Amino acid sequence: MKESDLIQKLREADQEAFNIVFEKFKLHVFNTCISYLQHTEEAEEVTQDVFVEIYRSINHYKAEATLSTWIYRISVNKCLDFLRHRKRKKRSGLLINLFKRESSELQIDMPHFNHPGAILENKEKAALLFKVVDKLPDQQKTAFILSQIEDLPQKEIAAVMKLSEKAIESLLQRAKANLRKDLEIFNPGRRK
Repeated sequence: MKESDLIQKLREADQEAFNIVFEKFKLHVFNTCISYLQHTEEAEEVTQDVFVEIYRSINHYKAEATLSTWIYRISVNKCLDFLRHRKRKKRSGLLINLFKRESSELQIDMPHFNHPGAILENKEKAALLFKVVDKLPDQQKTAFILSQIEDLPQKEIAAVMKLSEKAIESLLQRAKANLRKDLEIFNPGRRK
């Protein structure tokens, strides 16, 4: 089915068309979400939110970008919204703990997770990488995840992020430099 026909059927609330989109994009959306959220249950929750948003927003889709680019954009935005919400909850919890003084030590760590793309022997390295990726500024993190994990070309990343390809190239260079610097902290003897 051509993309334009699929979009038209989605606009008509055709369940079969929605099932086609879900089957075609569910792994891409989930992998994007797990890369951001680093927690399986949260990634599943946000993946569901993405598909609900696709269903609700299809009539606003203007076809300025491909359907996959639009879906990645929704995925990224939902993940960033979820992270902002999580950060607010942590900050709120931190303030409550500070005022109650019940805890002498606050420890806020990312939950342990297994990214589906990580091979068994690389799980430890992948966990470290994702911990460091999580510290990147949002735009660098998005560019890095879409490029290195989702393997999107820079042109599509530029469309997803609504930036120029040159801006994406710059974000990727800064992200890689920041990652190298942060990874050296964890592995100081390994310098190039």
